[in-house]
Amino acid sequence: MITSEFAPGSPCWLDLGAPDVRAASAFYSAVFGWEYESMGQAEDMEGGMFRKDGKIVAGLGKLTEAGARSAWMIYYNVTDADATTQAVERAGGTVRLAPMDLDDWGRMAQYSDPLGGQFAVWQPGTNKGVELVDQPGSLSWTELYTSDATVAKEFYGAVFGWQFSDMQLPGGGGTYTLITPAGLPEERMQGGLMELPTEHLALTNGRPYWHPVFNVTDCDAAVAKVTENGGSVQMGPDDAEGVGRLAVCLDPSNADFVVLTPVRG
Repeated sequence: MITSEFAPGSPCWLDLGAPDVRAASAFYSAVFGWEYESMGQAEDMEGGMFRKDGKIVAGLGKLTEAGARSAWMIYYNVTDADATTQAVERAGGTVRLAPMDLDDWGRMAQYSDPLGGQFAVWQPGTNKGVELVDQPGSLSWTELYTSDATVAKEFYGAVFGWQFSDMQLPGGGGTYTLITPAGLPEERMQGGLMELPTEHLALTNGRPYWHPVFNVTDCDAAVAKVTENGGSVQMGPDDAEGVGRLAVCLDPSNADFVVLTPVRG
């Protein structure tokens, strides 16, 4: 499970790059009950924070990169962003945004893995990361769809030291790889990765991509909110044995995310 005790290599932050910040804030507020807090002038709406029950759950910013698609970016905790950058390059990844300080909040960098999957890191300063996880309306899992699971495991293992364990999906659905931060027990699993044919990665024209999984109390009700507010559903809602009821969704700008009502323990 993801916790707010952010160990190195664990997800600690996520933000959405959206072409229309105002529209995105309205959509996610309707779906998850989030409250949007602008960081600048209200007329600007260039970026800010989402809160749930007063606690920060995600960030939102204006999509400015030419040709980029709207997507969620997941940040992983590191103790040294510069050392991580060197590890990324040694392992065959690409630096998209070199390490930079955000005042005294922390230090960040963004990368692509060897197959093009984009991710980021956060070296905390005064800001440790999101304040609510693994609760309704917050991040509960991270997931990579990739065209080559072996390459992905080699790369992320080299960069973060992640531990991997494979499981077979029911009904011949393939292999799903579970991810646990280095040195932590399996109950601290934080995500998974799955190999898919390139033609199934149409959102990114065949490039791997990460997406967040958000905990919800009622998957079907969340899906209804998605479609009522201009989003769409790629898959589900379906029941996954031992996991819960989930659906893969797109917001109105085609940023992908998953909603999950986990099984009760």
